[in-house]
Amino acid sequence: MKKIGLLLLLCLAVAAAAQQADSTPADQSTPEGTVSTSVSFPVERVQTPTTSDLYCAGFVNKQVLPNSNFVLGGLHSPNTTKFADNDLIYLAGRGYQAGQQYTIVRELRDANRYEIFAGQHAMLAAMGQPYAELARVRIIDTRSKSAIAHVEFSCEPVDPGDIAIPFAEKQPVVFHPPLRFDRFAPSNGKTSGRIVLGKDFDSELGTGKKVYINVGTNQGIKVGDYFRAVRSYTADLNDPVDTLSFKASTVEDTQNREPNIEPRMLTKSGKGPTIRVADYPRRAVGEIVVIGTTPTTATGMIVFALEDLHLGDGVELDQQQ
Repeated sequence: MKKIGLLLLLCLAVAAAAQQADSTPADQSTPEGTVSTSVSFPVERVQTPTTSDLYCAGFVNKQVLPNSNFVLGGLHSPNTTKFADNDLIYLAGRGYQAGQQYTIVRELRDANRYEIFAGQHAMLAAMGQPYAELARVRIIDTRSKSAIAHVEFSCEPVDPGDIAIPFAEKQPVVFHPPLRFDRFAPSNGKTSGRIVLGKDFDSELGTGKKVYINVGTNQGIKVGDYFRAVRSYTADLNDPVDTLSFKASTVEDTQNREPNIEPRMLTKSGKGPTIRVADYPRRAVGEIVVIGTTPTTATGMIVFALEDLHLGDGVELDQQQ
């Protein structure tokens, strides 16, 4: 009994040590000119994408996908117009074979047509057409004019008119261990781009949300790459809401000389020091892992966020890989 007890204690000790090793950030040398603190170098523990994250993320495609194969309806049409898990749906078009799997996608448009940052619409037009990934279906019958498919997995309801494209397996994502996240790292000179669109047309995004970035395989981006999301304070200066804080007085009653804020010189005293917004350091706000690519775009999932990420935020390939 004593031997069994000792063996059990040894196993528990090994398991505890392994767990501690998994949760401890890898050793990283502190860059010259910095002091490593939990504030400037918080521990980055990334969120692992699920199957739903990978297969429901959506994408932006340079070319518009053909809509010759599409959803006609379902078993309970016309009384039912939305179809989900285990429903039977009818597909129009050609080339279907029993046993084949298809992905149902939706060609999207933003009903609000509101530009979140200057130049967003032109940038999105250059990227291509956004699509939502809705469901995976399997063809079970091709004997009638339309094919009959079983919805095996759905992200959100499928509607008549949604497009059917051949199903493709998603490449799994490999994660790095917990690391120290350098909040004020200067530009590393690697591939950079911008967050142009968010899934469901969201404009402020947190951990687990999906984003679409304007660089892709043409720029060497691949699934599993990490992007660091960064933001300058000049972005706040150009935002119609955030800029109101720059316009507010920063003076304290006991300050003799009020500072001036450039580039707009928003205070009038002219006696104090000049604050140049461009001199503020760039700050990193989150980490994004690439879960899908096209030649001109990347679909990313936010796996770590210190604050909300915004459309228009910059991204650059992260050295911490």
